[in-house]
Amino acid sequence: MPIISRYRKEVTGGLDDTQLRNLDERLSYLRELEDRRETILNSIREQEKLTPELEKQIVTAETKTALEDLYLPYKPKRRTKAQIAREAGLERLADMLFADPSLTPETEAKNFINAEHKIEDEKAALEGAKQILMERFSEDATLLEKLRHFLRSEAYLKSEVIPGKEKEGEKFRDYFEHKEPFSGVPSHRALAMFRGRNVGMLTIAFTLETDLEPGQKHPCELMVGQFWNIEDAGRAADAWLLECVRWAWRVKLATHLETDLLSDLRERSEADAIDVFALNLKDLLLAAPAGQKATIGLDPGLRTGVKVAVIDATGKVLDHGTIFPTPPQNRLHEAELTLVAMCKKHGVNLIAIGNGTGSRETEKFVKDVLKAHKEIQAQPVMVNEAGASVYSASEFASKELPDYDVTIRGAISIARRLQDPLAELVKIEPKSIGVGQYQHDVSQSRLAKSLDAVIEDCVNGVGVEINTASAPLLARVSGLNQSIANNIVEYRNSVGGLRDRKQLKDVPRLGAKAFEQAAGFLRIAKGDNPLDASAVHPESYA
Repeated sequence: MPIISRYRKEVTGGLDDTQLRNLDERLSYLRELEDRRETILNSIREQEKLTPELEKQIVTAETKTALEDLYLPYKPKRRTKAQIAREAGLERLADMLFADPSLTPETEAKNFINAEHKIEDEKAALEGAKQILMERFSEDATLLEKLRHFLRSEAYLKSEVIPGKEKEGEKFRDYFEHKEPFSGVPSHRALAMFRGRNVGMLTIAFTLETDLEPGQKHPCELMVGQFWNIEDAGRAADAWLLECVRWAWRVKLATHLETDLLSDLRERSEADAIDVFALNLKDLLLAAPAGQKATIGLDPGLRTGVKVAVIDATGKVLDHGTIFPTPPQNRLHEAELTLVAMCKKHGVNLIAIGNGTGSRETEKFVKDVLKAHKEIQAQPVMVNEAGASVYSASEFASKELPDYDVTIRGAISIARRLQDPLAELVKIEPKSIGVGQYQHDVSQSRLAKSLDAVIEDCVNGVGVEINTASAPLLARVSGLNQSIANNIVEYRNSVGGLRDRKQLKDVPRLGAKAFEQAAGFLRIAKGDNPLDASAVHPESYA
């Protein structure tokens, strides 16, 4: 994606990263749609039920939902009551009563009593015929779409607390008796309700604006009757046919459509939540770097003290320790002496304070020290420390900083992410950076894919200095992966740094294709060719 958006503009008409990713997503959907379409056509062909008209409808269906609606009557099912009734020869009875409501159901049913199929009396025959019509009424694609459209625009989403769970589910109390138009449910409220339901605190259901009066028919039930031209005109079979309609709505359609629409809502809400994650992560990654300055990182804590790490302009660790300026110890004087000594010894320009527990107390302490010691020209900055503890305990951190305790690694990470947020944050799994709500309630694969795409776009948008970048940062460059990134670092160390982009071709496993993808995003600041420090791709050097 990055090479297409940056270096193939003449082919795409100047599409940017976001537009290309939207196209990629749409392309995946359409490919899945085509695969499903082929499967459905083959299945109906094998059943020898594919008419030219049905084939045309399937070929022109534009969504997965429309496809599944068309396939519903032909979908292989476990033996239903309707199938058992068909095997007993009751479809003819159902067809007769449906076609001519003036026939008397009980009288006609007498002709279908069949001991062999356990149809002992008229009541059993009519029950079987009813099951056949219920299935037929609930499997028409056009009707399903009409009902779905009505519920989307007119239905309300209602959540209630499960009786007896009031105390346990206190955090969901906003949804104990909640009702709002389905069409306007924002994603954060929908995800909260789904979570409440998943942990067994809430029920969620579709309802109308006003509750139905006793005996009043649901508007959808009336729509089903109208669609199949069934009404109470005083004919002998009208009441029985209306009974079939009522049960088709209650037993078959209501549950099916509610499941469908809630599934759509969940998908839409997840997509919104993932977009928020992606935007927040992008802002965090592309925060302005403070640059190459000596920096102190403070990882605040109360009981365990504030962890301190000093790094030089290149991110190398110079000093570390722990101070206790916060409650309950309040060893302010001792902490002040330590901080002042470190600032003076290493010529510190910046003090990065993690925004976790105890951050306000730590910030106040730092500002008081700087006020008292005007000779120290360091600037205190609050830094988002999300994910620092995950990095500290990671395999990469133990390789990168093997001589330091897990707690000190957190302070080192906080200092480095002030110097260069992008370079430091790529070392952390994106989901651990904590930049959105309901992280564990959304599709983990979609979330990971979206956040990985954001990191890829940010890293390649900024470019990477090949002689100083860490392996995790190099792995995010277009065309590279973790093993090639590790090979670049090993090669770089063996030759004492790269002088020319062409040297990349000597890196093991970095072939011509990977070079084409990556070269434009890898920079060499003080190399032999000034163009190597720019975003110009080697293919355009001439």
